[in-house]
Amino acid sequence: MTPEQLVTEFLRALEARDLRRAESLLARGAVLSFPGANAQFSTLPAMTSWASTRYRSVRKTIASFDQMDSPPGVVLYCRGTLAGVWPDGTAFKDIRFIDRFEIVDGMILRQDVWNDLAESRPRARA
Repeated sequence: MTPEQLVTEFLRALEARDLRRAESLLARGAVLSFPGANAQFSTLPAMTSWASTRYRSVRKTIASFDQMDSPPGVVLYCRGTLAGVWPDGTAFKDIRFIDRFEIVDGMILRQDVWNDLAESRPRARA
């Protein structure tokens, strides 16, 4: 499986909440890091529990990949937009994201996520 296929399969498994499949694509000791204070996770259940406070669902539309060798593996950047549903049930779309993946021996060792979700989140009315 190419790095692009690995990352795409991982993201699609997360979107479907197929945590077993997504977990099978992670290396032992993998770290998932997201925007926000202390938003670093070593398990998918912890990550999805945290994410559930930010949105009900999310889907990534991938626009491009950029790959570079980084011994002992590769670094793959994945860029595109997010669409989904906020916790209050309203839809969102066209929110920018960039994910950086470290891939070693065909497994995801690290994911660093950057996006504009916080800037796009609806504000509570006074």
